[in-house]
Amino acid sequence: MDLGAFSVSLAVKDLETSKTFYEKLGFTVFAGDQSQNWLIMKNDKHVIGLFQGMFEKNILTFNPGWDQDANSLNSFTDVRDLQKELKSKGVEITTEADENSHGPASFVVTDPDGNPILIDQHV
Repeated sequence: MDLGAFSVSLAVKDLETSKTFYEKLGFTVFAGDQSQNWLIMKNDKHVIGLFQGMFEKNILTFNPGWDQDANSLNSFTDVRDLQKELKSKGVEITTEADENSHGPASFVVTDPDGNPILIDQHV
């Protein structure tokens, strides 16, 4: 099962403080909008998202249709097909994508320890 590009979305208390910390670890701003309280940072192929005030927990994020540089892929498994496959395996979907829609969509599953996993397709 190819879930797409992987990143960790961190719920941060202070975006500027977190940005400065991760810059010391070699991350640089790749995308986002600091005035809207979110940044995407990269260190080589490693991607983290910093989100202030947008959600309560850290989230594992997968982006079908993207490579690690957020470039669109010509071929990928659609988020709705991934959702159907996981349902068929007995995985409970916390927040569902509309299976009759097309294009961008997302769904969330929660692992046994309560960690949210976002499958978020932008194309």
